[in-house]
This record gives sequence, structure tokens and C-alpha cells, in this order.
Amino acid sequence: MKLLLTLAHSLLTLSLLSTPTPLLAGKVTIVQEGRSAHLRVDGQPYKIHGVGGDGNLDLLKQYGANTIRTWGIDENTEALLDEAHAKGLKVALGFWLGHERHGFSYTDWDSNIAQAEELFAAVRKHKDHPALLLWALGNEMEGFKASSNPAIYTQIEYLARSVKQLDPDHPIMTITAEIGKKQIEGLNRFCPSIDIHGINSYGGGPSIPQRYKAGGGIKPYLITEFGPAGTWERPPNQWGMPAEATSREKAADYQKSFEAFAADPLCLGSFAFMWGSKQEASATWFGMLLSTGEKTAAVDVLSKLWTGKAPDNLSPFIQSLTLAQPNEELAPGSTITVHLRAADPEDDPLSVQWILSEDWKEIAEGGDQRAAPPQFPKAILPSSTSSTAQIKLPESGGTYRIYAFIRDGQGGGATGNISIKVKGERQTIPARKLSTPVIITGGATHGPWAASGWMGHSTKLKIDEACTENPKIGNECTKITFASDSGWAGIVWQHPAGDWGDAPGGFDLSGASKLSFWARGTEGGEKVTIGIGNITPPKRYHDTFSAKKDLTLTKDWQQFQIDLRGKNLTRIKSALYFTTLSSGQSSSFFLDEITIQ
Repeated sequence: MKLLLTLAHSLLTLSLLSTPTPLLAGKVTIVQEGRSAHLRVDGQPYKIHGVGGDGNLDLLKQYGANTIRTWGIDENTEALLDEAHAKGLKVALGFWLGHERHGFSYTDWDSNIAQAEELFAAVRKHKDHPALLLWALGNEMEGFKASSNPAIYTQIEYLARSVKQLDPDHPIMTITAEIGKKQIEGLNRFCPSIDIHGINSYGGGPSIPQRYKAGGGIKPYLITEFGPAGTWERPPNQWGMPAEATSREKAADYQKSFEAFAADPLCLGSFAFMWGSKQEASATWFGMLLSTGEKTAAVDVLSKLWTGKAPDNLSPFIQSLTLAQPNEELAPGSTITVHLRAADPEDDPLSVQWILSEDWKEIAEGGDQRAAPPQFPKAILPSSTSSTAQIKLPESGGTYRIYAFIRDGQGGGATGNISIKVKGERQTIPARKLSTPVIITGGATHGPWAASGWMGHSTKLKIDEACTENPKIGNECTKITFASDSGWAGIVWQHPAGDWGDAPGGFDLSGASKLSFWARGTEGGEKVTIGIGNITPPKRYHDTFSAKKDLTLTKDWQQFQIDLRGKNLTRIKSALYFTTLSSGQSSSFFLDEITIQ
């Protein structure tokens, strides 16, 4: 009997050892006394040393950060939470709330209900994950105009109050663009359920503690984005383009801001922007990493601030980057010389990559996705070295940037650039002639336009360009499913992919006679608008023609056409687009043999 009990105990022990330990979410609270506050995770104090971005998390952990911030929730969120937990990182999980400048209406019933239900579903799904630190509802929804819609704040309060009921164990934050236009009053007056005021601040970062107090700020706050001064905060040069600091100069900006935040007892921590690289104002303006993964001096500075110890191998830095000739308007097609002085703290040998790129004037507010300007690799002459670049300028006038990317071979990098102006007006690059007929989608082979321009409530939209459900022509068609009970969504087929008129591209379809396509619904009655030419002036590379058809589909295939005869088709960037309205429930429709001929 004793032997049997011992055997049973051993089997039970083995069973328990082999059963995975469930992941348990921690309870996160805020302790506040007057103008002093701190987070507690399972009772232990927690100061946020964080970043925003999608760069390498192993590297982030190595340099001492403890938290990452996201802007939205999608199909990859669970995997990100799992990865963060495995690396000992917490996540401030952001849920994207619609912006009025993107067409969202905070006074439209259906849009607000759909957004709320999507948020509540996400909270139910992720609230028990052990990596979750707090909820971040939206980012800069108040926009950049002089005043904001008060309905935004009342909707934020409804959402925050509802999330608290679903998940009482994690604080709730909402994020504003700076604090200069009643954002503090808006949250204090209308949003008692918001626990934390998240603030994005760049050039004004060091003065946030004083300005927040002077503005009546009483909630604990987090700096949710900080870094070098933005383009909107930098003085323009003589041709109206902002001068960008070197990576070493930016590192000093990160340090100054961080130290100011850290000294304020009402600040719960900060998130540096950005952990990765991104085209926004320039190829390097906000990135703490190079596109190839190397860290810059900003990472070295923050690592020391986070941990008290600098990395073993520091990043290289630029001492000077100058033109050999006066930086005035330069002659088209001429050859110029650029001199670089760079150094490395450990005297590691340095490699230098030179790039000439167009420079587009833009005010980089809001973080919208931007197309990268064209580069001119052949402009960098073979005589260029690690200290001197010989560059043959384009024949087209306009503004350009000369980039120097420095790497030390040990995981460190540095960046700097010079803004230049070539005499004359920038020439618009003509679209390349494309022979017709060309199938855009619906067949076994597709044309050069990509279904990359997603619009409206696009998270509820799915597309299958190789659907085999009863195609009209051949073996494949395109199926679109809109799984939303309200709102609208759409997709634009673009060239180049993801571009809304900023980059050269599209095709000259002169001589084409029609856009022809087949369409059917799953149930019949589906309302769809289908058109050509979605990109309009003043975009530099806009479609030269646009037209559309409003359709009510049947269950049977029907053929439709848009007449192109005699139209200006010299640049078609968006050869096809559709928008569809929700019928109150999930619906699908099909397209086939969409052809320009």
C-alpha cells in the first residue's frame, strides 16, 4: 500500500512539473500624495524607463529599458506581449482612437459605438496578460488646430470608465500632443476616469514639469514621446528647410529632457521616441537606431540614465560635416565636395555610407506614414571616401539632403546630413508608359498597382486576391469582407505601394478606352463605390483623371465599365479603389477581371 501511495505521489509530482505554469497578470496601482506619485506593480515601485517603436527588444533589454509603448492593437499584439514578457519587459498597450483629421467623427453614433466595441473586445482579450502595465487610449486625437472638439474628451471619459469596469487592475492613460491648448483642462474637467495624462513633447520637453504645474495639471503624467526638437520647432534655412542635428547633438536633447522629467515627482516615467528608424521629415530625424539596427549616441545616453552605467562600447560621432563650397543655391549637374570628420570613443575603424536624397518640405506633425523621397545612388561618385564625398548633383532643381551614415562595426552608428538647394524648379518625373490591356486584380496575374492604401475602419476589412469561390473568369477572383456593424472602409491600389501622391510613380495609360470589371455580392444589396484616380491635387504626383461608380450589387456577376476615352491618363497612380458601407453586419463581395484596356 505504501509503495502504491509513493508511486501515485511520484506520478502526481511529475504531472505537476510537466504542467505549464499559467501566466498571471499583476495588479498595477498608482500611489499619489499631492504632487508626488508613483506606480506599483504587485506592490513594488515601478518607474517607467521606456521607448516607443518596433526595434530589437533584446537590444532594448540589454541597454536597461523596462517598458515599451504601442499605438494600436492588431493581430500581432499577443505575440508582442508574449515576447515582452519573456524578456522581462512591460507594455503600455495603446488602442488607436480615430482622428478627425482622418475623417473620424466624435459626434457620429455608429462610428463611436463601433470604436468602443472594438476597444472593449481588445480589453477582454488582453487584460490578464502579465506583460500588460497600463492602457493607453488614443494618441493626439485633439489634433493640431487652435481648438479641439469637446466631444473628444467626453468620449474618452466614456471609454475609460467602461474599461475600468472590465479591467480594474491596470491604470488608464490618454495621450495629447503637448499641453498648450487646454488639454490639461480637458482631462481635468471632462475625464475623471483617466488616471494618467500622457504627453508627447519634443523641443518643449525640458519645460514640461513647470508648464504642467502652471497649467493646473493634477493628474500623474507620463512623457509618452520625447526626443530632439521636431521640424516644426527648428528654424528654417534660407530655402525654408529645417536643419537637422547630428545624432550626437540629439543625444544631448534626450538627456536634457529625461533629467527634467525624472526630477518631477508627479512624473511616472518616460518613453523615448523612437526605438527604430522611420521616414518622418527626414530618414533620420527621430530614429534612435539606424535602419540596419545600429544604436546611436541617444541609446548610450539613455542607457546610462536608466542603469547608471554607460554601454561598454559607445557609438561613433560626427565632429563636423561641411560643404567645401559656400552652401548657396548650387548649379544643376555640377559636382560638389562634402567633408566629414568623425571619431569613435574606442578608436574602432569607421565605415561611411553617403546618400543623396530629395528633400520634401513637410510639417511632420501627427506621425502619419510618409513615403521616402527618391535617392540618387549614382550621384555618389567612385572617388568618394570615408572622409570626403564627391557628388554630382541632379539636373532637376529643388531641395536635397546629403546623408552620412557612420558605423563602427561594433553595433554603433552615427548620422548627420546637410540640406542643399539646386537652382531651378524641381522637375516632376513623368510616369512610365504602360501598355494595355493590364489586369489590376481578380486574375491569376496582377498589374503593378498594390492594394496598399487602406481607408476608414480598415481593421475590420479583409481582402483575398486569390479567392477561388465561384470566380467569373479563370480560377481566381478578389474577395473583400467588411466585418463591421457600422462605418465604412476601402482600399486603394497604388503605385508605388503606400504612396498618396508624394513620390514619383504611376503609369501613363494614354490611349486606354475603359476600366472594365465584374462584381457580385454574397447576399445581394451590398453597396460599393468603385473608381479610378483617388489621389488629387495639390499632391505633386496626383492622378490626372478620376471617376467612380456607385453600385448596388446582386448575387449574380455583373459587368461594369468606366469610360476612359479622351481622358488625361498621363499619370494613373491609383488605378482602382473601392469604398463600402456597413449594412449592420459582416458582409462580403467579389471582384473579377478588373482590367484597363
